[in-house]
Amino acid sequence: MTYAIPAPSQPTLAINGSDDLFPARRIYCIGRNYAEHAREMGHDPDKAPPFFFEKHPSCLLTGEGQLIFPYPSATQDVHHEIELVVALKAGGKDLSAEEADKAIFGYAVGVDLTRRDLQAEAKKQGRPWAVAKSFDHSAPCSALTCIDNPNDIANAKIWLDRNGERIQTGTLDQMIWSVRDAIAYLSTLFELFPGDLIMTGTPAGVGPVVSGDILQGGVEGVGEVQFLVK
Repeated sequence: MTYAIPAPSQPTLAINGSDDLFPARRIYCIGRNYAEHAREMGHDPDKAPPFFFEKHPSCLLTGEGQLIFPYPSATQDVHHEIELVVALKAGGKDLSAEEADKAIFGYAVGVDLTRRDLQAEAKKQGRPWAVAKSFDHSAPCSALTCIDNPNDIANAKIWLDRNGERIQTGTLDQMIWSVRDAIAYLSTLFELFPGDLIMTGTPAGVGPVVSGDILQGGVEGVGEVQFLVK
């Protein structure tokens, strides 16, 4: 079989300690999964079940050394959101929490970049968030780290610095929905597959980036990601 046009390349993540690459199938993102972030966005974290949106795998910004994030068009207000990223090696529907744990391949550090002005306009008009969330290079991401026991990072620190100043900080146990519970809930909405990535939400402190900013963030025991806003 031949393709009518050149086949697109497969978005991948590197794996620490391995020459293999992890193919990204889908990117699911959990909205408002830290209570303080929900509050800073004007919402009550105690009233809502988790909700999800997607970024296209082509949004991934990866590679060795300094990553470059080109400031996107059609916006004057791009915000940073540091997140733990979970990569799945197995899938299924209606997973239990225990099955969700067993489906995890590894973890990475990602940043959900958001065209906040376009998101605000979409919310006001009751429209989808795609143009605000799923744009080119909007998901800088580190290599994956394989961790045998998810409990090893259950209380890990998560942080983001802008130009050397700490602007976001928290711990993973501050998530409203834990990793395993979020995966299990997501599997009631979609059949999950190996290669799926899940961005698990961000702590408080989100804010704008401008050209020339250097963003560096990490999750204790997982890794770090760094990029220059161009």
